[in-house]
Amino acid sequence: MVAESAKRFEALEALAGTVMGVFAKAGFERVAPAVLQPADVFLDVIGESIRGRTYVFTDPDGDELCLRPDLTVPTCRLYLERHPKADARARYCYNGPAFRFQPGGGDARQPREFRQAGVECFAIPEREKVEAEIVALAVAAVRAAGLETFKLRFGDLGLFRALLEAIDMPERWRARLMHDFWHREAFQASLTRFANDPGHAALGDHAGLIDRLDPEKPDDAEAVVADYLEQRNIPLIGARTLGEITEHLLGYAADARAEPLSADKVALIEAYIAVTAPPKAAGARIEDLMRERGIDLGPALSAYQKRLDLMMEAGLELAGAEFSAEFGRDLEYYTGLVFEIEVPDMGKAGQIAGGGRYDGLLRAIGAPQEVPGIGVAIHTERLLHALEGEGALEGEAS
Repeated sequence: MVAESAKRFEALEALAGTVMGVFAKAGFERVAPAVLQPADVFLDVIGESIRGRTYVFTDPDGDELCLRPDLTVPTCRLYLERHPKADARARYCYNGPAFRFQPGGGDARQPREFRQAGVECFAIPEREKVEAEIVALAVAAVRAAGLETFKLRFGDLGLFRALLEAIDMPERWRARLMHDFWHREAFQASLTRFANDPGHAALGDHAGLIDRLDPEKPDDAEAVVADYLEQRNIPLIGARTLGEITEHLLGYAADARAEPLSADKVALIEAYIAVTAPPKAAGARIEDLMRERGIDLGPALSAYQKRLDLMMEAGLELAGAEFSAEFGRDLEYYTGLVFEIEVPDMGKAGQIAGGGRYDGLLRAIGAPQEVPGIGVAIHTERLLHALEGEGALEGEAS
């Protein structure tokens, strides 16, 4: 058992060495971000699906820390330590462990402690050019490791955001739909509410309260809410203050006074979300869909087309790739291009690599302004498993 474990570790190290060699040849500086990270930074930015699987603890000084669940955020923090003004271009690569809870303890393909080899680029303004470069680099790395059979999958949160901005609706509805994008059921529930009963449906027995609230008079509203709670003996339980509760209810009051989303707008959003096709065909379908509805996605659609052209110039074969408008990855800090390298028929264990653009992440963790950021991480345990399945490592891993 010990010998088998040592053999597997050696295979992983050899695999990571090959991948890191590709990154180094492309000009990326190797860095080693800290394993222990401040928990509040991660819990604020990584999204619900990873937040619940992050190992969090309090040290003897009372500081809340976590074992890093990925290496992107630690690499961002390292960049800000070196460049507090966030005004310097940087290209980093890394290889090291990350930690996430796995029900039942996990297995060799999905362990609680796993390794990521990846790259991150910061403050590089040539967006589409560096996006094509990162995707091509990830493909080159898995091919150098020996993987031949895989599929590229793409999404574009920037396109979805541009669509929401082009549709007339209250700004808070755009924010809610963007937030819910990562959660299919919540997204559909919000879309249905905005179309049918924007202000009352979510409040149940308390729906009558919002009719008494005036969004234009927030100071008066707090007294109304306090009186309502007192009359019904409803205590303030949990972390929310009376002011926060009132602000939340005022949002519903404003919703109740807004025009519901029309059936045409809902149908357009649903038609966009349903687009799944090879990238070129998907772009054409989205363009046709917008033209039919008289909507111009402008720079977002131009950036999509330019990115595809640059990928093909970089030698990427996109005919077998897939664009899915609802694909957005598990981590909620992505803002634009998202992509994945996957081995079909292997389920989640076949998600070999993934990454994308995260222009708002550095500011969220302390940068003085928004900074262009993009990266990709390769899950080397999964890559090793896929190679064993292809027989590429038969002589080494048997």
